[in-house]
Amino acid sequence: NNSYERKCIFMDNYICPCGYVYSEERGCPSMGIAAGTKFEDLPDDWVCPVCGLTKDNFGSRNDVINAVK
Repeated sequence: NNSYERKCIFMDNYICPCGYVYSEERGCPSMGIAAGTKFEDLPDDWVCPVCGLTKDNFGSRNDVINAVK
């Protein structure tokens, strides 16, 4: 008999006009940004790894993910 607890996890994703999505859950390892790094905690000089736009060009999107624990 397995019991599951369903919960919602809120992740913030930020989208560049070029289509790149910065996920706070994943970070940006290719640019030295650890998983779990909040968008607002990114360095001021951080840029999109795809097109080079600055972070003030990104828009935010909240995704709700149903997770089973």
